[in-house]
Amino acid sequence: MPGHRGHASRGGPAPLHGVQGTLDDLGTPLGEVTFVVVDLETTGGSPADSAITEIGAVKVRGGEPLGEFGTLVDPGGPIPPFITALTGITQAMVTAAPRIEAVLPAFLEFARGAVLVAHNAGFDISFLKAACAAHGYAWPAFPVVDTVDLARRVLTRDEVPNCKLDTLARFFRTGTAPCHRALADARATVDVLHGLIERLGSFGVHSLEELRGFAKAPTPEQRRKRHLAADVPSAPGVYLFEDARGEVLYVGKSGDLRSRVRSYFTGSETRLRVREMVGLAERVRTIVCATGLEAEVRELRLIAEHKPRYNRRSKFPERSLWLKLTVEPFPRLSIVRECRDDGAAYLGPMASRRQAEEARAALHEAVPLRQCTQRLTPRLIAAGRARTCVLADLGRCGAPCEGRQSADAYAGHADTARSVMAGDVRPVVAAAQVRIDRLAAELRYEEAAVQRDRLAAFVRAAARSQRLAALARCSQLVGARPAFDGGWELAVVRYGRLAAAGTIPPHAHPRPYVDALVATAETVFPGPGPAGAAGAEEMECVLRWLDSPGARLAEVRGEWSCPVHGAEGLRRWIEAAYVTPDPEDHGARRPLR
Repeated sequence: MPGHRGHASRGGPAPLHGVQGTLDDLGTPLGEVTFVVVDLETTGGSPADSAITEIGAVKVRGGEPLGEFGTLVDPGGPIPPFITALTGITQAMVTAAPRIEAVLPAFLEFARGAVLVAHNAGFDISFLKAACAAHGYAWPAFPVVDTVDLARRVLTRDEVPNCKLDTLARFFRTGTAPCHRALADARATVDVLHGLIERLGSFGVHSLEELRGFAKAPTPEQRRKRHLAADVPSAPGVYLFEDARGEVLYVGKSGDLRSRVRSYFTGSETRLRVREMVGLAERVRTIVCATGLEAEVRELRLIAEHKPRYNRRSKFPERSLWLKLTVEPFPRLSIVRECRDDGAAYLGPMASRRQAEEARAALHEAVPLRQCTQRLTPRLIAAGRARTCVLADLGRCGAPCEGRQSADAYAGHADTARSVMAGDVRPVVAAAQVRIDRLAAELRYEEAAVQRDRLAAFVRAAARSQRLAALARCSQLVGARPAFDGGWELAVVRYGRLAAAGTIPPHAHPRPYVDALVATAETVFPGPGPAGAAGAEEMECVLRWLDSPGARLAEVRGEWSCPVHGAEGLRRWIEAAYVTPDPEDHGARRPLR
């Protein structure tokens, strides 16, 4: 009979054929689920070194609001200026606010028994979990729904260019516009959630269980393309997704090519851009590598060569910037994109113009080099045709353009700048320290922070430059690192470029393998100036590999060392200036000492 649910006989369970499922088998209808949509504002991006400044939450069921929860939170430390500019939350606003340990019990009670919803839920949930762990509260096993994952599954690129909250809010015409305040963003996320749930009906999603499983399910396009991973080997290497015309869409690396490539065709891959790339891909080409280092380096080279549209990192190494001390009678500091073998002093490479300008400003504060861009010659100065500026009146330039400073006197400043860029950073650090201490004593903390940021940019750029230049000077370096199977990984590096990679089997004598690898390694010529024969990212990869536990040097030709008074030893010191002091230690202060 229709609607008959069946009864178990005494001899055993009732047969399953022709039996209609119970309502419990259908899951919890979405209209009966209580959702708590939560949003946080914080002092930074990681719960390890940042804290919550505001919590906003809205409880809804069946499309109707049931309650709201909102409060500012005292983070126990300073709010960075850029966070205040982004959110509008100032230090004065949180001074009288409760601490997170006082807010957590109320929030957990508000959300008890509900499904947590957040936009980019991993961020918000990680902060809440960290706060609970830090203050002894057990984290309830909340079911979690991420509206970012749902949007990536439901919406197409033609509908929205990305899945940011403000983009989705405009698309769904939410009643509240997101503004980087917790409660307002939570209200906007509620409307986004309801808009997504309406879309989910056409996918046959009507229960909570179906909703949570929907974001994890592969798309039809992903299922259709699974055959592309059929012949991928299980080995370390590089993979390239290509379209029907042979254009490289994406380049990646993995220690196990087979498992990594197969993951692109499962529900675990939720990135909208990557799913779009899978839809365009017609083949996957692989390059098996001897070691993980070789795979990492090949990936960088292939990305720089093909510039795939779906890769975001490392596509334009040629856009790196260098700080150059020009070769002319009155040298100046110039920001350039190319390192040449022209006898000039270089510092870099740097990723952004802002970093290069801050590093140059720090060096200018220590060494009074001219800052004009004209080409000065003794004949031009003698003729009185050189342009002048106000920096001389401010005491920041010796004014060689006006003849106030001789060529010999200016050459002394140029020699100091050249020495700083070559390795001795003490003049820059000392000059910056004096200014920072003076400004801090005058309570001009924002100006002191500007000086600190300039010094940090210079120290980071100089440390990287000196580290890479040291490797670039070595005509040949052979390194070995323990492999997981008990053998060894080998790398031959010439002028900073990985020239060969190989392995030594367990218990084998290393010398024949080392000699064979060196004999077959790529011939490499030195690069221009201090740049080396490889890109900066490739040399950083090699240095990380050499610095890994158990790594050994089998051979070094050339001098591999960093300056005694260089910037490498100051990196931890400068990073410590950005660490927030313990809020319980009210007398704590982190001067740049």
